Amino acid sequence: MIPTRNKRKTLQATVDEMRNFALTYVEKYAPSKQQLKTYLLKKYMKLSASKVKKEDIIKLIDIVLIDLEKNKFINDQFYSESKANSMAQRGHSLNKIRNYLIGKGINDSFVKNTIVKIKEKNSDQDFFSAIKICKKRRIGPARNEDNRILFYKKDISILARKGFDFETSKKVMDLDKNDYLKIIKYL
Repeated sequence: MIPTRNKRKTLQATVDEMRNFALTYVEKYAPSKQQLKTYLLKKYMKLSASKVKKEDIIKLIDIVLIDLEKNKFINDQFYSESKANSMAQRGHSLNKIRNYLIGKGINDSFVKNTIVKIKEKNSDQDFFSAIKICKKRRIGPARNEDNRILFYKKDISILARKGFDFETSKKVMDLDKNDYLKIIKYL
């Protein structure tokens, strides 16, 4: 029988190990601060099932996160702006972008600043995003003229589920086919 030694990790070794896990995760996924915190917490709660208190792990994670923020490996403001811009490019509504960022644990002030910056770039962002959704899903003005009236309610519902308000949805749905085609050329 081989005797086993009780190895107790030092605090510094644990912090270094946690930092390495965090850096690997940041390199692969570019997460927000809250996503990284959740990942590390799950990882360490699984590794040290009942040996360590949850509060101690949270304190260590906070130390690592502060260090990563200080060294600019994670930045919630940059994360917020980059995610919001890519979502706006793909045709998501401002409501959907806002809810996504809040769900990722981004600070409310960063979310508000990001939404304001998007509105400054394009005052009617939701309208153009709804046009992109119509093109992608072939609904509303992208449908044949014969079918537009039949599918009006269904198309409005699709836009509502995508996060667009009724006025924007109605404005897009009432577009003439020629106007729609002109707008699509510039998108």
